[in-house]
Amino acid sequence: MAANLDFSSDNAAGATPEVLSAVADANHGTAMAYGADDWTARLEAAFADLFETDIAVFPVATGTAANALALSALTPPHGAVYCHEFAHIAVDECGAPELYSGGAKLISLTGAHGRIGAGTLEGALDGAGWGVQHHVQPAAVSLTQLTEDGTVYTADQVAELCGIAKARGLAVHMDGARFANALASLGCTPADITWRAGVDVLSFGGTKNGALAAEAVVFFDRDKAQDFLYRRKRGGHLFSKMRFLSAQLLAMLEGGRWLDWAGHANAMAARLADGLTALDGITLAHPVDGNIVFARVPETLIDRLRDGGAVFHLWPYADGPTIRLVTSFATRADDVDALIGLAASRLSGA
Repeated sequence: MAANLDFSSDNAAGATPEVLSAVADANHGTAMAYGADDWTARLEAAFADLFETDIAVFPVATGTAANALALSALTPPHGAVYCHEFAHIAVDECGAPELYSGGAKLISLTGAHGRIGAGTLEGALDGAGWGVQHHVQPAAVSLTQLTEDGTVYTADQVAELCGIAKARGLAVHMDGARFANALASLGCTPADITWRAGVDVLSFGGTKNGALAAEAVVFFDRDKAQDFLYRRKRGGHLFSKMRFLSAQLLAMLEGGRWLDWAGHANAMAARLADGLTALDGITLAHPVDGNIVFARVPETLIDRLRDGGAVFHLWPYADGPTIRLVTSFATRADDVDALIGLAASRLSGA
């Protein structure tokens, strides 16, 4: 099989055979609509077991919907949500969090390698204009895991940021579009980097990790999920045939497949990073904690790689020419080695 040089995104990968099989199995016979089916009931039990606590789970089809709906449950229209300046909710969701929340304001914070620093968050909250009617009022903090720079927050880092937020009465949301990659990298339990550290609600990603279109909003604080049924319906994400979303997520969780798939993607990214940085003139813009490699490359190499069939994104938020390369459950070692070989040959002028 010819090498696949498409490293544009884990969204570009298809679905795993196990997920496709689960959807096909769920297609037999009839089932109650709107989540009143056996698959969705089993999903809530599976997530409760995974996170070792009582939870409320709401399947949706996209990460944007998961994030925007989750944040709408945490902040009023006059509220402020603090996030990293490159967070997906701030850069890539076309105002969905503001729309679903009725107008809440996103406050962007800086931080190296995609992570919000504790001091930065404290400073922003200290100067937030508490109780001043002319200012939006702090309501929530959103953390991205993996970050948009492909790095992880450790359990201690999550706990520190959650502590700062909770001490001031803010709720904490986690965008876990690549939660599986972060967990596979950290080697801790799902509980350790979510509710035990202070996270109130998690957008659990499935689509980037082998699902067709399946995400879940997971509330660790059931009180904050009181009206979420209505928010999801009003937002257009109460699927009549919910069993097909739930079946995908169940297939991922079964036997720890989701972590195996993410672990493979991470290993392919590490292989790619090692191979590229062994070449003259290529360095990393960020640590490679998960399945994303940000490579600083000679500008002349970019077109040469594309001419050789490589597919990737130029990254506009980096100093100097930087390309983003993303691996997935479907990435093969041969694909990685072919890209490294292409880079080596084009650097040498071949």
